[in-house]
Amino acid sequence: MNTTVNQTKVSEVQIVPIRPQDGLIAFASCVLDGKFFLGSIGIYTKLAGGYRITFPTKKAGSSLNVSIFNPITKEACMAITEGIINKAVDLFG
Repeated sequence: MNTTVNQTKVSEVQIVPIRPQDGLIAFASCVLDGKFFLGSIGIYTKLAGGYRITFPTKKAGSSLNVSIFNPITKEACMAITEGIINKAVDLFG
């Protein structure tokens, strides 16, 4: 049985700044719906200003990247992105 939840909750957002490298400025983690810990989310600066995030992958072989996790719904992606970017703006400006 599937249960539909109308709102995704992102909490406990943590950001760890790193020395900038190719636009990557930090890694983030958060808790999704009080049930799942998501970590190793990359925070990058955009050329036009602002931030974007990337979800972690693992290299398999010489050319294949396998997703560790990735939101399936647009709602979940937007909630995670907003939660992390809002915290990044508070931290970095």
